[in-house]
Amino acid sequence: MQQESETGSTSRQRPDQRFRLLLVAAPWALFNRPSLQLAALRSYLVEQGGFHVDNRHLYLAVAKRIGTDLYARIARSGWAGEALFAPLLFPEQAEGAARLFRRELGVDGDGAVPAYDPLVEAVRDSCDEFISGVDWATVSLVGFSVCFNQLLGSLYLAERLKREGSIPVVFGGTSCAGTVGQRLVEQFAQIDYLIGGEGERPLQALCQHLAEGGGDLPAQVRSRNSLRRGPPLVDIARLDDLPIPDFRPYLVEVRHHFAGIPFQPVLPVEFSRGCTWRRCTFCNLNLQWQGYRSKSATRMIEEVIQVCGQNETLHCAFTDNVLPVRQSDAFFQAMAATDEDYGFFGELRAKTSRQRLRRFRNGGLSCVQVGIEALSTSLLARMGKGTSAMDNLAMMKNCLAAGVELKGNLIIEFPGTTAAEIDETLVHLDYALPFAPLDPAAFFLGHDSPIHRHYRQYGIRAVGVHPKNRLLFPARHRMVSLVCGYSGDRQLQRGQWRPVRRKLQRWQAFHRQRRGRTEPPLYYRDGGSFLIISQELPSQPPLLHRLRGLSRELYLFCAEPQSRSDIYRAFAGLKPAAIDRFFAQLSEKRLVFCEADQVLALAVRYG
Repeated sequence: MQQESETGSTSRQRPDQRFRLLLVAAPWALFNRPSLQLAALRSYLVEQGGFHVDNRHLYLAVAKRIGTDLYARIARSGWAGEALFAPLLFPEQAEGAARLFRRELGVDGDGAVPAYDPLVEAVRDSCDEFISGVDWATVSLVGFSVCFNQLLGSLYLAERLKREGSIPVVFGGTSCAGTVGQRLVEQFAQIDYLIGGEGERPLQALCQHLAEGGGDLPAQVRSRNSLRRGPPLVDIARLDDLPIPDFRPYLVEVRHHFAGIPFQPVLPVEFSRGCTWRRCTFCNLNLQWQGYRSKSATRMIEEVIQVCGQNETLHCAFTDNVLPVRQSDAFFQAMAATDEDYGFFGELRAKTSRQRLRRFRNGGLSCVQVGIEALSTSLLARMGKGTSAMDNLAMMKNCLAAGVELKGNLIIEFPGTTAAEIDETLVHLDYALPFAPLDPAAFFLGHDSPIHRHYRQYGIRAVGVHPKNRLLFPARHRMVSLVCGYSGDRQLQRGQWRPVRRKLQRWQAFHRQRRGRTEPPLYYRDGGSFLIISQELPSQPPLLHRLRGLSRELYLFCAEPQSRSDIYRAFAGLKPAAIDRFFAQLSEKRLVFCEADQVLALAVRYG
């Protein structure tokens, strides 16, 4: 007996067949990482609903077809990847999309720009191969996890699926949050359902709805059809109750596409959902979460050991906006006590202490992303970061001292930046020279971020379509992106930030020419009664500075930021004016950083 669904499609399953869900991750996700969303949803729906769930990572097939190096280059750009799908979905956008592709890869510094048309064909061929390789008569529902740089690829694949028959399609993920998600489901006929928010329970309810042929859908499940919707489902309160994500389908695909090729995946793991801070004015990364929750350290330890053992890898990347501090303390302490050589990536706030960072490093945290964003304290305040330039420089120093690789951005062209803040940034970049260089990140207006909601407070006159989206989307679909365009002081900001861009380039060049060196650019060795500080500057021979007696003690006392009042109390035998003169001299030499009433010694111990 056949059954009619609300999408107008005829169900192909018999009552005694299991409901089959196919979850798809489109390009341009990082090819050496499985989709955490697919792995987590698969485990949950199999355990809680008893559904048959298949996962497919289409980006692996594309990476194999065009080469992993080129795939990674396109994925880093983001816009370039979307530009390869634009002419497949909107043929009238082919010329503009090609122009955007060439512009994006023409400035990435990774070599010549590859030919555009052959890459579009390669992407099309990979999609053709995927479509022809699935028995769609057995599929009850297809779900797309749509995160950054996966929107056009997911829309194109969903459109292709509709040519195969009336298979219901559901979209979900970070790119489907808020009003943008509503516009997507209203404007694109290939989307039957869209889940805005946490996915497990709403997707289970949708599968149950389709399998049983009726019933209310939760408020989180949107549809263009006039379906009856009930109240929203409550988000999962205890993340420990979630089943452990199943990455095995990804490994099967890896063995298929990269047989005989050494391939070491990085497994994404989730310690928490949401953000404990939620005050950054430019951020729209948490639209899909309600509140902040984290797993316990005990559960996280169990999960890491299990997924690493099952998938024979030791590399994990936490997907958290910021690691939960207390639970992370216990987690990394336990990891340090194991015999396995785990390596972790995670995101931390700049206020993480030196002692905590060292403990995390002992537990395997080898690389961190820190929300530096600015080196001007007043600019950081307008960004809502809750940090200062002193906090950021201290964190950069602590990462170097602990042997933790630091990744961070400097947001440039932020609306309303003053000339004084530019000057302050330029000066502070001199003090940051010994530490891992930051990457420039041009400000973009995130849909539904605090700046977007209150844009006039930031000197923005009007909000509209992002210029790059004009090249990718026809006019009728240009408001379906989480990135917005705006008018205001953009030309002014572009001009006054140019010296910062140039200084960032010189900073990066300085560290590139040092590759292979083991000693830091600024370090000290302690002789007990004296210190010898070695300082390397661009295009100069190394400088040596010797500090004796109380000078040495003062310098070591400021290994972390210290207030002037605390310094005066600790060295009561010295006149405050003499202490101030000493630090002023060291500040001129870029050996200490002084801000407000705080002092930080910049050299790290080495040897």
